Amino acid sequence: MKLTVLSLLGLGAILPGVRPAVAQTTQKLAVINIQQAIVETKDGQKARNDLQAKFGPTQKELADKQAKLAALQDQYRKGQNTLSDEAKQKLARDIDGATTSLKRDTEDANTEVQEAERKVMDELGGKMMAVLNKYATDNGFVLVIDVSNPQTPVLFASNTIDITRDVIGMYDKNAGGAPATSAPKAPGTPAPKPPVTPAPKTTPPAK
Repeated sequence: MKLTVLSLLGLGAILPGVRPAVAQTTQKLAVINIQQAIVETKDGQKARNDLQAKFGPTQKELADKQAKLAALQDQYRKGQNTLSDEAKQKLARDIDGATTSLKRDTEDANTEVQEAERKVMDELGGKMMAVLNKYATDNGFVLVIDVSNPQTPVLFASNTIDITRDVIGMYDKNAGGAPATSAPKAPGTPAPKPPVTPAPKTTPPAK
């Protein structure tokens, strides 16, 4: 039998017009921006609004502290030639204290935000993956690539194979999809972040 197959292949090579019949199947591929999909669902939008409401006061507090620090630094610069040495030393100490306090508070706020985001992703990421798995199975896709992941080596993908909007629609239609335990978590997908003002990098004035 092996000899017969080799002979047929050889004949096909000699006679270009003759080729052995090979069954061809079309495999369906798709791409999705999983980060966009999660954020733009109704659940994702609600989670983003909830996080912004929760951490909004913290953001304002940090912004106020940053403004006060900037005012102290400006006062020090303008008083270089008019303030006494004692006054400048006091300002320098105030600036050091304000800088340290702002940095500490910003780090604490960022830690709290990240923990809140992790909890959101435990819920929404699992639900989204359950919906995505069902969508891909129902529509015969053999591979779905997440183009929101910077580690995914995709240089070009046609919009005709982008299923992001369809999956968002399916998620919302099913009121958030299946429980998070029914599918693996979405890989490498950050949760929607409320804007927390980072501490500025400041150099205390020379004492």
